[in-house]
Amino acid sequence: MPLSTKETADLYAQYLIGNYGRAPISIVKGQGSYVWDADGKKYLDLLPGLGVDGLGHCPPSVVEALRKQAGELLHIHNNYLMEGQGKLARALVKHLSGMGEAKAFFCNSGTEASEAAIKLARLWGKKNGGKWKIVSLENGFHGRTYGALTATGQPKLQAGTEPLLPGFIYVPINDTKALEQAFEDREICGFMAEPVQGEGGIFPCTKEFLTAASALCDLRGALLMYDEVQAGMGRTGDMFAYQTVGAPAPDILWLAKALGGGFPIGAMLARPEVAEHMVPGTHGTTFGGNPLACAAGLAVIETVEKENLLAHVRAMGEHLGQGLHGLREKFPALVREVRRIGLMAALDLSVPGKPYLEKCRDEGLLINCTHDTVLRLLPAMNVSAAELDEGLRILEKALAQ
Repeated sequence: MPLSTKETADLYAQYLIGNYGRAPISIVKGQGSYVWDADGKKYLDLLPGLGVDGLGHCPPSVVEALRKQAGELLHIHNNYLMEGQGKLARALVKHLSGMGEAKAFFCNSGTEASEAAIKLARLWGKKNGGKWKIVSLENGFHGRTYGALTATGQPKLQAGTEPLLPGFIYVPINDTKALEQAFEDREICGFMAEPVQGEGGIFPCTKEFLTAASALCDLRGALLMYDEVQAGMGRTGDMFAYQTVGAPAPDILWLAKALGGGFPIGAMLARPEVAEHMVPGTHGTTFGGNPLACAAGLAVIETVEKENLLAHVRAMGEHLGQGLHGLREKFPALVREVRRIGLMAALDLSVPGKPYLEKCRDEGLLINCTHDTVLRLLPAMNVSAAELDEGLRILEKALAQ
């Protein structure tokens, strides 16, 4: 028997650091787009795993791949060859466009992938004119460790952790003039951005902005770098968000979250002429790219392909968008804006969103609130129209109250 919610909460209060704002529910089971708490209540989860559970909770293909691999080899360090790493790298490279025969590095998370990308950009920069500075976007999010945190252009998340890593310059999203001014610094080795800002509140970069960024990188001899941790693996209707936006291909791209279908894994991919600067001794990981993680990643990619989920994401994204715009029309004083690309969506409210988040949870719907006023939805890529309609009904009820 699982512990009751209160029993688990008591354990947390006594033994865990309070660095999260945790909801007062204890989730014990998940299947597809639904989860159940310790008290037996069922919830529709339209933010499964903050984007990690891209195929929903406990996708059968991933569960089976993990069970099979667990019986053969749990872990082996990276000084040996692993079949799964080679196959997963090949599968990812096949879905890239415009990056040539890219090379992969596997790690454990999006934050670690960000760190690897920053390090590779500086390794490349030192051999190309001694460059070391990086331009990133205000309101972006790249992770919580020091390099990734410094790249995250949100002072509120950095507060109290100074001094940060030197060498970062921030510009507003889609502000080409500010980007041009930043590139007047001749020590810039790279420009990094999420093609779609996720935690920032679902703000896509425009094709024009990223095209200008690419041109500036070419002109100044810098690398174009895309963080696809949240948007990658099909969530925008293409395997990678830069393809949906129609932006130029990057020199370095990294992803995590949905890649493992619920199992921790991150990946960084780079053009061969950039990747060659990460030689033995320059970077590494103990657990990254382990057999279990690679088995999960392969199962996710195979499922996306076999079930034609990219087309499904585009269709369900349109369905969700219509429903959210309907809520904006119904509550014009409350809903300032709807932002959506594929199955990444946000309702930007004119008031704090937390009460509406809590009302949704009470009614059996799980979403989240970011930047105080933004209700964010990241449904599973295999979500059904009926499940989206169920969520929209609960969201409407919450907004009405």
